[in-house]
Amino acid sequence: MGKYIRKRLLQSVPIVFGITLLTFLIMKLAPGGPLAHMINPRTTAEALLRAQEAMGLNRPILVQYWSWLTQLLQGNFGYSTYYTGQPVIALILQRLPATLLLTCSAFVISFVVGIPLGVYSATHKYSPGDYGLTLFSFIGISVPSFFFGMGLIYIFAVQLGWFPTSGYGSPTFSGNAFQLFLHRLRYLVMPMLAMSLANLATVTRFTRSSMVETLNQDYIRTARAKGLAEKAVIYKHALKNSLIPVITIFGLSIPNLFGGAYITEKVFGWPGLGLLGVSAINNRDYSILMGLTLFTAILVLVGNLVADILYSFVDPRIRY
Repeated sequence: MGKYIRKRLLQSVPIVFGITLLTFLIMKLAPGGPLAHMINPRTTAEALLRAQEAMGLNRPILVQYWSWLTQLLQGNFGYSTYYTGQPVIALILQRLPATLLLTCSAFVISFVVGIPLGVYSATHKYSPGDYGLTLFSFIGISVPSFFFGMGLIYIFAVQLGWFPTSGYGSPTFSGNAFQLFLHRLRYLVMPMLAMSLANLATVTRFTRSSMVETLNQDYIRTARAKGLAEKAVIYKHALKNSLIPVITIFGLSIPNLFGGAYITEKVFGWPGLGLLGVSAINNRDYSILMGLTLFTAILVLVGNLVADILYSFVDPRIRY
């Protein structure tokens, strides 16, 4: 296993470089540029040319990429052209805790709730509960997260007043650690539910499908014929062998949740990487976009590696 992990990590290096090159070229093809926010009636052409030269934007694209890549290898992710020249890595680290809190909460909810719901649906096939969970899964997969989020805001914040409409917490709040936790939880509940809905529905549906197929296998009938308790048959034999598709969703959910954070954080005003990315897109701050893209690419590779490792623990037939 250790040799396989080292091999995968080495294979990830050229993949990351390829991703950075591709995204850099795509961003250079996008209309506008980092200096678009400087254009106004008082800006002269000479001032724009001087700014382009100072930022190296007048050099060939591959030269610009190589300059950015060499700085990246030294730990310098560049500087923001919109946020008063702040280092990109400082902005990412500043917003990262809020995004990790939101995405990890949504991730845990998706699997801790989704897997038991899928098991229940599979073991009660064609029952009213199964039909209800199937309907919930289809709705959860189909409803856009921003629409669901706005619905939550309208019902639970505007009409009922149970939760705040947006934000990460009041800066003037004072209290002990438990009170602070409850205060932050009120701000977390709605964006967490909005982000986890689609993933929760997907996990539920995949778990049900895989469990139904597994419960029809010969070894499950043999286990029941030997007199094993139904819980042992379901949770010890069937569930473990049904988790391969769910683990695949586990690996893919990590980048999907971070990608979904762009929409969810914008709807709820959650000060994380998603809101930073939306602001960078609107202001054509390519340094921040490149930093966020690289961060997401690494998450994809790590998620796939974790999924491959979990395969071998769930299914003894898989060995690397």
